[in-house]
Amino acid sequence: MKKFVTILFCIICAIQITTGQYSGFGCVIKTEFIYQLQDVPFPSCHASTIIQNGKGLMAAWFGGTAERNPDVGIWVSRNEKGSWSRPTEVANGMQHKGKRYPCWNPVLFNTGKEILLFYKVGPSPSTWWGELITSDDKGKTWSVPRRLPEDIAGPVKNKPVLLQNGELLCPSSTEDEGWRLHMEFTSDKGLTWERTAALNERSTGAIQPTILIHPGGKLQLLCRSTVSKILTAWSDDNGRTWSNPEPITLPNNNSGIDAVTLKDGRHLLIYNHLIKGRHAIHAAISGDGKVWKAAALLENDKPGSEFSYPAVIQTSDGLVHITYTWNRKQIKHVVIDPSKISEKEFSGEEWPSE
Repeated sequence: MKKFVTILFCIICAIQITTGQYSGFGCVIKTEFIYQLQDVPFPSCHASTIIQNGKGLMAAWFGGTAERNPDVGIWVSRNEKGSWSRPTEVANGMQHKGKRYPCWNPVLFNTGKEILLFYKVGPSPSTWWGELITSDDKGKTWSVPRRLPEDIAGPVKNKPVLLQNGELLCPSSTEDEGWRLHMEFTSDKGLTWERTAALNERSTGAIQPTILIHPGGKLQLLCRSTVSKILTAWSDDNGRTWSNPEPITLPNNNSGIDAVTLKDGRHLLIYNHLIKGRHAIHAAISGDGKVWKAAALLENDKPGSEFSYPAVIQTSDGLVHITYTWNRKQIKHVVIDPSKISEKEFSGEEWPSE
């Protein structure tokens, strides 16, 4: 298996070098698939999430015949001592005998005492609802699903942020009345909730925000949009109110993104540096959340390929862990050493060349 991963790593590097595009691949120290195709009963997967789980890791995603199919459930794999466990299904959309809905977009959060796993259930994103299961034994067993209150979806794609006041800030959005951004808050691990009004006008569709943390507790969101740009907004009051979302210089192909504030104060964004398609996935770095520089080209293939819906965290050892959908067939796991990132200036809006 290790030999296979090494060979694959070399192939990716070779492909990226021949394109002439800046790869920044010196910061990538590991790349692997969480599972092999023969180890799972589902042919399609999407929308992964990842957390640190003690000394290891845990990842989750939705898998089944295809997105929107009623057999799609939430699958989990634990990484202990450097090895991923065989995935197990921990949640499904079963309502009663003979009636089952697809599951969507799991989001993991580790409170330190238990693991929260938020996910959505329903026939479509415009009609789904939020559910929550928990584990107090590092993901070995899980509670019975609990449906979240009406109008509360939980974190819709990207990880929550624990604020200094003890509230869990969950970046969320809805699609039933246009694509609208919201922030949701819980101070008791999902028992009671508050939600802001929509943060954007219907004329500019925006969903699936991710949160960055700046000095003084100032918060920044970045999100997917329908206007071919990543949008940003700022909050000075722990996410209760936000500035109007505005585009940054980086493109968006109407696909999910994720970002993380690193321990050294920099911000790392994982996204598709594309306007159309999902055939390449990139990492960008910023000191202030405003000016971004190229950090790494993680995948680059012909149009029609899909590398999408990233999740990113930094673990206690300082390393950055990224997961993303690989051609809707597997979940890819990439490890970056942020101290080895070699920043590259953008040439206009294009991804820079070597």
